[in-house]
Amino acid sequence: MTEGNFVDYVKLYTSSGKGGKGSVHLHREKYITKGGPDGGDGGRGGHVIIRANPNMWTLFHLKFKRHFRAGHGEHGSKGRSTGADGEDVYVDVPLGTVIRDTETQEIITEITEEGQEYIIVKGGMGGRGNWHFKSSTNQTPRYAQPGVDGEELDITLELKILADVGLVGFPNAGKSTLLSVITAAKPKIADYEFTTLKPNLGIVEYRDYQTFVMADIPGIIEGAAEGKGIGHRFLRHIERNSTLLFLVPADAPDITEQYEILLDELRRYNPELLDKERLVAISKSDMLDEELKAEMKAELDKNLKVPYLFISSVAQQGLQELKDTLWTMLNTADVE
Repeated sequence: MTEGNFVDYVKLYTSSGKGGKGSVHLHREKYITKGGPDGGDGGRGGHVIIRANPNMWTLFHLKFKRHFRAGHGEHGSKGRSTGADGEDVYVDVPLGTVIRDTETQEIITEITEEGQEYIIVKGGMGGRGNWHFKSSTNQTPRYAQPGVDGEELDITLELKILADVGLVGFPNAGKSTLLSVITAAKPKIADYEFTTLKPNLGIVEYRDYQTFVMADIPGIIEGAAEGKGIGHRFLRHIERNSTLLFLVPADAPDITEQYEILLDELRRYNPELLDKERLVAISKSDMLDEELKAEMKAELDKNLKVPYLFISSVAQQGLQELKDTLWTMLNTADVE
């Protein structure tokens, strides 16, 4: 998937179908000239249904189709025949999609499970035919109910990526390089800030054919929690990751300080993000000699309050240890 095809925010107009009218009909046959009422019910209008599609990773397919209208119910007919229901319309979305009412911004539902469906606007009920209204005092009712109108709703779809591990770091920390090395993902990589403008997903192959999903979230900048740049859009994708991997380059002026700044951005955006498992990976560590690495370890043991390890994506150093640690963290979290 190219970066331009990743769409994580769309607005849609949805409209359900109107119910069909009930029939006003009196039964007539060759030798029955004054039969009773036998007008059938109208069919219900079609629903607009949001449906989970586990094979989708983006809302790109909704970028150019913004209006979804379900079919109207057909009218009832003689012989108590019920009209056909209006055709339902399905809107397929990837797992991790949040649906909001565009006007009120209230969350209507979240699509997080395979096979999940949610009726976003219900079709109108079909009207009842005249045979329902027969009584001892009114043997031949000549009226039936009209169908109920459908509903309209403007909705906003936001995608929050569902991944096991979310990569968090400043621009140019080496997140895309790491993802390209330990997964089959092919993110855009270059030696300048903000190469990644959209999240990238990759499947990490672990021992015994087991896997977990890693997401490269675009680099955080100070002020992202206040929406600086497009910070809010970046941070939204971290909410659904069960474990956060903080990537800090070995040549950073102060590794602990960079980690604390990243942590503070998450705290200000959503304090619940601090409840997630955290691991710090010091990238580009192939540029360190053993003496310098020992000095850094002593400093980090004293100041850094979370587990850490040294890795190099380019030199393929520490990557198996990283996978082992992440796998243990993910499965320990599942057990708890």
